[in-house]
Amino acid sequence: MAMPDITNNAYTLSQGKLNRVGMSSIQIPLMIQTDNLSPDKINASIDAFVDLNDAKAKGIHMSRLFLQLDELSTNSTLNVMTLSTLLKKFIESQQDLSTEAYIKFDFDYYLRRQSLTSNQQGWKAYPVVIIGKLLANTLYFELKIKVAYSSTCPCSAALARQLIQQAFSQKFDQVSNIKKMDVVKWLGTTDGIVATPHGQRSVVEVKVKFESNINQFPVIALIDLVERAIKTPVQAVVKREDEQEFARLNGQNLMFCEDAARKIQDALQQENKFLDFWLRVDHYESLHAHNAVAITTKGIKDGYQPD
Repeated sequence: MAMPDITNNAYTLSQGKLNRVGMSSIQIPLMIQTDNLSPDKINASIDAFVDLNDAKAKGIHMSRLFLQLDELSTNSTLNVMTLSTLLKKFIESQQDLSTEAYIKFDFDYYLRRQSLTSNQQGWKAYPVVIIGKLLANTLYFELKIKVAYSSTCPCSAALARQLIQQAFSQKFDQVSNIKKMDVVKWLGTTDGIVATPHGQRSVVEVKVKFESNINQFPVIALIDLVERAIKTPVQAVVKREDEQEFARLNGQNLMFCEDAARKIQDALQQENKFLDFWLRVDHYESLHAHNAVAITTKGIKDGYQPD
């Protein structure tokens, strides 16, 4: 006796087309190839959807989406070409029920990062999202990354400098013959540096959109672009000389959230390969109980919105 197929045979109580039907939070290990590098293993959380274009159909063939993902996981590598093929197979597997496909890969990408001065290396994990869409027979790809960095408040730095100036005046105001080494020694004490500016752990999220003519996912290239623009990314491994250099970099790159957003915005604007971009910076304030946030986009017609 044949097993019942509810998807094909059951009566639907109400009719209507659905934009997305599928599965979310599918946990699968994958090999991924980016930036002209050799494939690397990741553990991804995946959302896989198609539309239900047949208003009378009971539902889609969900297991067929999963089997296509399992085939990618066990016998192939995730790259631009295989993702394009996967989206087309999603639609083909539905036997005229669907015309659009969507998939999202959410994972941590691990990179070896060198210290600032001590020549040490350590692992850093970068949250990455790759999205593929097949809409009206046109492929679109999106890449989203998160980069953590340090930000030192310019206002706080100015207030700290003023207190140091006042402390210097009080200490040496009555000294007629100030000796250089006395000042140097005093500056090396807590009496000399009476205040320090507040800094905070900060995060930037960047999302970029590509047309289908890209050859690879530039994950590392986008991470490097952001870290070069911001100049103070958090470090993987730190010895004392690295910590000192990190303090110098923070002192020379004071920034409000607006400054950080504009630095990254400018770097993204200079890249012609991005069809569109969106970015958000969050400064997790050490002074306030709330965060300071700046959001911006490329600003093209019908492009990303600040929401």
